Amino acid sequence: MTLSLVLACLWVVAATVMALIPSRRNHWPQAYALIATGIPLLGYVTYQNGPVVGLLVFLAGASILRWPLIHLWRWVRRRV
Repeated sequence: MTLSLVLACLWVVAATVMALIPSRRNHWPQAYALIATGIPLLGYVTYQNGPVVGLLVFLAGASILRWPLIHLWRWVRRRV
């Protein structure tokens, strides 16, 4: 397993731990941190392992961060 996949697995574990911690602000600061670290990590995974593995890692990240994606989709729909 490459370094990028190990880091992606650690990102998933960190996201799971962050989701288990109670938060009064509905986990938005944690989501921003996960997005900020996940985008470069996704590029690194895609660079090292190819687009198919990159797409699978993207889908895994999207399933974890589904609410930010839903809010982004709603914002884009309102703009268009």
